[in-house]
Amino acid sequence: MFQPFVLSLFLYFPEDKSEYGPAAITFIIFLIGALLTMRLIINVSKREAKKAKELEEKLMSGQHTQGNSEQ
Repeated sequence: MFQPFVLSLFLYFPEDKSEYGPAAITFIIFLIGALLTMRLIINVSKREAKKAKELEEKLMSGQHTQGNSEQ
């Protein structure tokens, strides 16, 4: 009884189909923006992981040489 009323608040199908145009354009703009942002985050993450790996290797090789000099 209450459910159809609640659904009718959120579902709107206009009789004039030209109202779908601006909504589709806005959706496409936000979709492209979200995809570009996701790619940017992935690329930055890969760069940071590479830097972290290089730093880890540098530290490990530095500790390895220090360990050998103490013997």
